[in-house]
Amino acid sequence: MTIASAPENTTPKSTPRRGLSLVGLIEAMAAPHQIDRYLELVNPMATVRDIRAQVVAVDHPTADSVTLTLRPTRQWRGFQAGQFVQLGVVIDGVRHTRCYSPAGGASTRSGLIELTVKAHPGGLVSQYLYANAAPGLVVSLSQADGVFSLPVDRPRRVLLISGGSGITPVMSMLRTLVEEQHSGEIVFVHYANTDADVAYTRALKTIAEQNPNVKLVLVYTESGGGDLEGFFDRGHLDAVAPWIADPDTIDAQAYLCGPPGLMRGVREVFREVDVEHLLNTEEFAPAVAEPGEAGGEVSFTKSGVAAENSGETLLEQAEAAGLNPEYGCRMGICFSCTSVKKAGPYPKRAHR
Repeated sequence: MTIASAPENTTPKSTPRRGLSLVGLIEAMAAPHQIDRYLELVNPMATVRDIRAQVVAVDHPTADSVTLTLRPTRQWRGFQAGQFVQLGVVIDGVRHTRCYSPAGGASTRSGLIELTVKAHPGGLVSQYLYANAAPGLVVSLSQADGVFSLPVDRPRRVLLISGGSGITPVMSMLRTLVEEQHSGEIVFVHYANTDADVAYTRALKTIAEQNPNVKLVLVYTESGGGDLEGFFDRGHLDAVAPWIADPDTIDAQAYLCGPPGLMRGVREVFREVDVEHLLNTEEFAPAVAEPGEAGGEVSFTKSGVAAENSGETLLEQAEAAGLNPEYGCRMGICFSCTSVKKAGPYPKRAHR
């Protein structure tokens, strides 16, 4: 019986199964390598399983940062404002992966991803991207992840606080709210050393000028000359969003991402005014662990490799032992390298 003469309800069922069987057959023939390893030899953007993205535009908004505009492959499912992605590049024959938060609005229909990366001193991937990224570069990508995001029911009042390169996830939140024509009050506070260190000054000022419900506050902690002086404290909170500490305030949330000093300062103030439950945070620096003596042996079960405990992170010890475990941020924040501990005591963890 031909497809044309088959009963109508059988046609949509048979076609997908054949497609899946064909892919499965090709993957079986390609084993032990994935089919994408062969496809990338012909076209790095031709994939079956993997997500890739091609750089279509590059900008340097500050002296030490680079903004990449990426066009992802069809497997990309989009993101929620505030989430992060894992971006991978090959440097000297070795693939390295880091986590970055998209800065564009999640509601945009362009399908493009905007990442702004600060070139940290000694940062292997960030320095590579800053110096070498150009249109046409193909990078590996993960699906978006993370719980730092706006709720489905948007708060009527939103306070966004960022510092340094922590601006990207909250910038995405701001752009998303503006794209959605959110009519509630939005306060955006950003801390930087100087005005030259702010990657999105022009975009932020344009948004504030075009949207009366958006209040922009820029603070320059070293040079001065901003809208406020010094570091975040109770005075800053009262100046930008006094309603956050008002016990009668309802339907309000605050979102924070920045360096450890800013994170501590904001948490202390929110704790002081008893509204810590309104504060949502995203870390881009690890919690500081309590020092202790290294000892014993570390065993990696799947590989059968064992090594003397050097006191370094398990990821670093695995790499030193010749293994190549999956990782993202290398700081214990994105949980890409999470493993189950089978035995041994759990050390006290620093407050995060």
